[in-house]
Amino acid sequence: MMRVLEPAPGLLAFYEGRDGVRYLPQENWVDDGALSLGIASYALIHGDRALVYDTHVAPDRARAIRAELTARGARHFTVVLSHWHLDHVAGTEAFADCEVIANPRTAAHLTAHQPQIEAGTYDSPPAINPLILPTRLFDTRLALDGFGERVELLTFDIHSDDATALWLPDRGILLAGDTVEDTVTYVSEPDHLARHLADLARLAALNPTRILPNHGASDIIAAGGYPPGLIAATADYTRALIARRADLPLQSLLKPHLDAGNLHYFQPYEAIHAQNLARVAGAR
Repeated sequence: MMRVLEPAPGLLAFYEGRDGVRYLPQENWVDDGALSLGIASYALIHGDRALVYDTHVAPDRARAIRAELTARGARHFTVVLSHWHLDHVAGTEAFADCEVIANPRTAAHLTAHQPQIEAGTYDSPPAINPLILPTRLFDTRLALDGFGERVELLTFDIHSDDATALWLPDRGILLAGDTVEDTVTYVSEPDHLARHLADLARLAALNPTRILPNHGASDIIAAGGYPPGLIAATADYTRALIARRADLPLQSLLKPHLDAGNLHYFQPYEAIHAQNLARVAGAR
């Protein structure tokens, strides 16, 4: 069941998962890539305007997000896509009448795979049909007005080559998408790890005070988010993968960051870690 959290004033997190409840009984990307790890979409609301960061795992979740924002006074909606992966774009249908912002690589990936995504044959079911494509593109940086504070969209090559982070510099809050996760990053592009590492340094250079990832623990998100050390933890894990010294259980590999509170051990990430190791080995 989706829960509405408020990690900061005017900033909502729509969180679901990590509770053992399945979306479908058979194998599917909603459970295996999203709900099992916990997932949040976010919205910044100011007056009658709402900025929605990702549209969650299904149209009914996105409609619930829109209804909650409407109940809080929003009448004008802008959607930002953090990247093209299915658990971030599945609810776009609920915002088909709104501006949908993404970077050119996100648009290109979605356009290239749209037939398979809408047929439910990309990765696994369920289908996302219709898939609403971005209506406005930007690259590198875009400042958005009208939300009561400075809002910047910034592009990175982390986790996926089309990552867009949402940065609130006045409050030092970073909505990170999948550029960082708790417990470990999900390696989808093993041949890009060196680029990911370089862009993690760019991400850290923002000097955020709190980080809100899309995949993390609900209690930490509800309390305001993760410390900036989450970026350093992700970088150290990425270095270990590159150097082929990551073949350890996560609690051993990540002990300094677990002890420091930058990460929190969640057992299902052992399977993600094993998959990461296999993908990195296969890429080499």
